[in-house]
Parts: sequence; C-alpha cells; structure tokens
Amino acid sequence: MRCVPAAQDRPRRYHVRMAKLLLNLRNVPDDEADEVRDWLKDSGIEFYETEPSSWGISSGGIWIREDAQIARAKALMAEYQAQRRQRAQADRAAARSDGSAETFASLLRQRPGYVLGVLVAIIGIVALTLALPYLFLR
Repeated sequence: MRCVPAAQDRPRRYHVRMAKLLLNLRNVPDDEADEVRDWLKDSGIEFYETEPSSWGISSGGIWIREDAQIARAKALMAEYQAQRRQRAQADRAAARSDGSAETFASLLRQRPGYVLGVLVAIIGIVALTLALPYLFLR
C-alpha cells in the first residue's frame, strides 16, 4: 500500500497568485470591451489583456491580476451586464415601436436572394437527412 502525503506536504504545481479570467473577448463588441476596461480602471482593479491568436484559436481576454480583487470584479461585471441588458432591451423595444427593427419580412424585402437561398439550403439539408436513412436501409 502506498502512502500519500497530506495536501499541505505536497508540492504545488501551479502559481498561487495565478490571474483569473474575467471576460473572454470572443464575440464581444468593441464598445463593451472598452466600457469594461474603463470601469476596471475607474475602480482601481489591476488587470491585463491578452490578444487574440493569429490562427483564431484564442480570442483574447481580460484577466484580473489579484485573487483578492476577483470577487469585486465579478460583482461589478454582473452589475454592468444587468445595466447593458436593460439598455439593449430598451433599444430593441424602441426599434420595434418605431418600425426600424429587423424582421423576417424586412430582411426578405431587402435581400430576397439571400433569404431564398438560405431557405432552399435548409429544405435541402432536411430532405437529405430524412431521405438518406430510407435509401441506405432498404
């Protein structure tokens, strides 16, 4: 039987003060990333940013340096996202009320070739998905 040392006796395999990811920048609009950077600076929270990889594997992120600040940063992020959601919902409601919101009908009027092409592709994929098992299992 092998004796396993206690947790406090084992060597650590990582750095204790490792940075924590606050915001993955994949599909994040530039204005949102700028606002997050601004309120992090205003709040005095130390952070750094990683750039996206040239192959598109990593999209970059905003990282918090100190473990002690991560709870505060996450609380501020939750508050910011709630405010941003309310603004987006208000903008969408305003666009619906004045008729400027994009709908299926407006997209069909603006880009009929694109919409019809996508619909034909969807119907083709569904037909192929339903027909292949029938053809192969006869």
